[in-house]
Amino acid sequence: MSANIRFDGEIITSRQNRRVVELMKLDDRRAREKTRTFRFDGVKLLCEALRRGVELESVFLRVGTADRVAARMEELYGCSLSEVGCPVFGVEDSLFEKISQENAPEGVITVAKYIDKSHNFIIIYKEDENDARKDAPVLLLESVRDPLNVGAIIRSAAALGVGRLIMSADCADLYHPKTLRAAMGPLFSMPITRVEDLAGTVTALRQSGRRIYAAALDDTAIRLGSQEFDEERKDHPVGAVIGNEGHGLSESVIAACDRSVYIPMEADTESLNAGVAAALIMWELGRR
Repeated sequence: MSANIRFDGEIITSRQNRRVVELMKLDDRRAREKTRTFRFDGVKLLCEALRRGVELESVFLRVGTADRVAARMEELYGCSLSEVGCPVFGVEDSLFEKISQENAPEGVITVAKYIDKSHNFIIIYKEDENDARKDAPVLLLESVRDPLNVGAIIRSAAALGVGRLIMSADCADLYHPKTLRAAMGPLFSMPITRVEDLAGTVTALRQSGRRIYAAALDDTAIRLGSQEFDEERKDHPVGAVIGNEGHGLSESVIAACDRSVYIPMEADTESLNAGVAAALIMWELGRR
């Protein structure tokens, strides 16, 4: 172990250690919400959190690979353990293997404070009037429950130029380990809003001048990528709503939208995964 890595306190060797007990509690959503903290594993996520200014509570390093973690941070991401601004605890190797959420642990676990993602939508929208991304596409999610889907959608949204992601309150937990792993760094920077009234939010977006499309197949639905779709949205900022994996969108949300849009598919094929459907729609919304 490098003499440059200084741990706070003695090396942790027991699963009954108070800090380890508190760390393991964060596997449960109720504990995360109570403490307003969450955990994640790996070098990349730690460095992304540092780059994005996420407030860190503590870092746990596997003692036997602490040097390697520090070197990877420097070489791959230009980050340093000296930047974390929180206590760094050493964990005995065999214990670290037991508390890590990774199949092949990299040797670092981080605990961070919640990034506030729950707001009154109308206030957020007024605050965004001078935002350079205010006319970028908006994606809304209704009752998307699979954390892997939510994480993948966040990652795709960042890559495809979506300006904001708006989620109904019953969508998957943003701080679920699977969400974090699927989303990676974009979770820390993507503007995300949770709302109680998604249909009301759609109405507010339309009143602001957006055209909002429901991802649903009904009598009004137009083909994604068709000339009609291109003409309709030509002079408007746009958005789309993706529904629950099994039940799709509620009638109230569909009714609040301008109209529906569908993804053309081969006959006799299964419907697309919510994350894949969202990516296709986001790409099309961003195409000018």
